[in-house]
Amino acid sequence: MKLTSCRVFQEHIPLTQPFTISYHTTEAITLHFVEWQTDTGHHGWGSASPGPQVTGETDEVCNAALQAMSAFQGEDVRHLPRLLRQLEIEFPKAPAAQAAADMAFHDLLARRLDLPLTDMLGRCHAALPTSVTLGLRSLDETLAEAKEKVAHGFSVLKVKLGQNSEADLELLRRLREELPQDILLRVDPNQGYDLQALRTILTKFDELRLEFVEQPMPVSQTEELRSLPAAERQHLVLDESLQSPGDALRYGFQDPLCGGFNIKLMKCGGLGPARQIANLSEQTGRTLMWGCNDESRLSLAAALHQALACPTTRYLDLDGDLDIVRDPAQGGYTIEKGIMVPLDQPGLGITVS
Repeated sequence: MKLTSCRVFQEHIPLTQPFTISYHTTEAITLHFVEWQTDTGHHGWGSASPGPQVTGETDEVCNAALQAMSAFQGEDVRHLPRLLRQLEIEFPKAPAAQAAADMAFHDLLARRLDLPLTDMLGRCHAALPTSVTLGLRSLDETLAEAKEKVAHGFSVLKVKLGQNSEADLELLRRLREELPQDILLRVDPNQGYDLQALRTILTKFDELRLEFVEQPMPVSQTEELRSLPAAERQHLVLDESLQSPGDALRYGFQDPLCGGFNIKLMKCGGLGPARQIANLSEQTGRTLMWGCNDESRLSLAAALHQALACPTTRYLDLDGDLDIVRDPAQGGYTIEKGIMVPLDQPGLGITVS
């Protein structure tokens, strides 16, 4: 099953409205796509959406790496573990490009086996709910958006915070007052807090019935989390601080700094490295959250298939395609009342037009 040809293209796609987090506003994204074909007539798809603010990988770096991957022509995709190691060695500065090639190779092999990818990987979960994200807006706008998302069937909201802890608390109180009691809330300051602001939020953690606090402080201050009691650290999920299996071992093993890891394929380099992090989560007792950038449903499908094959997966935050004007990819999964269900089709179940 040898790789015979590789096609790479990209599309610049606006968001339906600007999306703001504590350190950045996004108005449009560039999605990168790769299609590999084999001598058996099979084809597999991958997609990248790099996050330069987190990994340093720009669209130019991502595209150059994807173009260079034509060197894999002639390789046998059945030798998947070796190919994934080769990707990590040759493209260490382009994790999103790695992820696109990685998921295309996985898609190819699962299509050849005529299995959904999650079954090839060893499915542990049939389906899971995803959160939907509320960006930084005014209090009234955020409340209105939250009610709209709930009306569309979502029961888990991720609330972006990080500019002012007191205003953040007021927003969370209002959400608790005005939303149904069964709605779950998780919060993400995106590195916007210092230790004092984080402690302010944690004092109200139980009262506000929060699921967790994601990446509250800058990556450079991650070690300061050790000053918190161990019980409070269990309320934290690391995102920007967690970019590799090494980070998972550093922050999740001895005297762990968090209760959970947020795996994003665009950070760690694809499904292969994601499985390494997932294996460490199982050994260290950390729960898994699977997150995303603004992305195509192609890469979200890859994350979903892997997430459902990991026993420690507890949370999904795979809503990155809901705010883009157009997605060249179709299929992969359905979302019904906020529940993500992969299609019962070979590979990722994706078509691209």
